[in-house]
Amino acid sequence: MRFPAVIARHKLVSALILIIAGPIVISTLWTFIALNFSYSKGQRAGILQKVSQRGWVCKTWEGELQLTAMPGATPEKFLFSIRSDSVAGELAKRAGQRVVLDYAQHRGVPGSCFGDTEYFVTGIRAVSTQ
Repeated sequence: MRFPAVIARHKLVSALILIIAGPIVISTLWTFIALNFSYSKGQRAGILQKVSQRGWVCKTWEGELQLTAMPGATPEKFLFSIRSDSVAGELAKRAGQRVVLDYAQHRGVPGSCFGDTEYFVTGIRAVSTQ
């Protein structure tokens, strides 16, 4: 009589572990894939308007680039996130200047603890105006 009770208890514990650990493992794997494999990569050029660190619990670096527009047209803004403190420091030094940003787009990143946007800046080059 004791043996079936042990098997039933073992199945219950296994089911509870699967119900609790399953979503954690899946969300961790999804986050890893979303952050390490980019959907697209590219460059954007314009005037760096803003770089700031914000957030209550998850502090993230966020920025805004005004894309070069035709005279008389409404300027378009490119909103981006920065994961690296060294890149954020370089961007902060170049606020108000014309720059070219290298970025990678990571779609499906869960939550806002990694950044508010899906565009993550990976490098910056100053544009000389001559």
